[in-house]
Amino acid sequence: QMAQDNLSAVLYGKDDLRMEQREIPVAGKGELLVRVHTVAICGSDVHYLRHGAIGSFVVNAPMVVGHETSGTVEDVGEGVEGFVSGDRIAMEPGIPCRLCFQCKSGSYNLCPEMRFFATPPVHGTLTRYVTHPADFCFKLPSNVSYEEGALLEPLSVGVYTCRRAGLTVGQKVFVLGAGPVGLLSALVALTHGVSSIVISDIDDGRLALAKKCGVHHTVNVRGLTPAEARQKVMDALGGQPDAALECTGVGSSIETAITTTRSGGVVVLVGMASDRCDLPILAAASREVDLRGIFRYRNCYPTALELVATKRIDLSQLTRAHYKLEQTQEAFERSQKADVVKVFIRCDETR
Repeated sequence: QMAQDNLSAVLYGKDDLRMEQREIPVAGKGELLVRVHTVAICGSDVHYLRHGAIGSFVVNAPMVVGHETSGTVEDVGEGVEGFVSGDRIAMEPGIPCRLCFQCKSGSYNLCPEMRFFATPPVHGTLTRYVTHPADFCFKLPSNVSYEEGALLEPLSVGVYTCRRAGLTVGQKVFVLGAGPVGLLSALVALTHGVSSIVISDIDDGRLALAKKCGVHHTVNVRGLTPAEARQKVMDALGGQPDAALECTGVGSSIETAITTTRSGGVVVLVGMASDRCDLPILAAASREVDLRGIFRYRNCYPTALELVATKRIDLSQLTRAHYKLEQTQEAFERSQKADVVKVFIRCDETR
């Protein structure tokens, strides 16, 4: 019998995260009621906690946080086929309208009516129970853990990043930033058969982890000018990269990406740190370096799941920390330290 406990982590505003009971939802038509098992903390969750907003998305009303999620099907709504109670699943957190031009043309991640977990005013998943459309839920094979299921969300960002870069066999790739998205993007790039990858960061621990995960070269750019960083990267690769995956959003890092990438190459802008920054735009335009943005992902969860299920990507080496739902406050504090890549919160202690 389903417990009547729906403890939830609710953000009321800047630095105001409260644990409180909320009503258990009911699966509607086309939905699943999911007993949440694992939620991984994302940088955006922390940003909302510390600043109360990200750009134009402002926490104006209490909002349940969390969006990197796996769980177990508790109940099946009307019209749902292919799922039964007890199925282990991962949830793609964005729900598009399915009707607009962007959705109809396949770019549903750009849907103007997108409802995304823990993006104001939409509630997230750091709770015991949540409902979600069945067509955005994915069954986990027996060899994929709940934690790996939660990591499919940031891994999907890496999949989409590499798609936008158009990576092919034999290319040289420069990844800027060895945080969770940078590391996962590098791991996805390795599955494309690229010949050499260099990753940069200002933390030696993160760079050492990148090497352990199979990245060929690392460069610590702390204190370096973009020109100095460019030279170190070129020395490591033995030339200029064909593509740069910029995962920091820092202006100086974006400049390094633009000036280091070969003429005719691609820079994918993944990190989101500030609305504006000064860029050497002439260096991009005159050398035909394409600047390509990404926003979340589209149709990437199946690929991410396949990469994990077939062990083409091994997530076991990523450093992590574990907390219970009741320890959410401590978990958020830990997530801001560089000693772990991911902090996981377990919401279901019965499985």
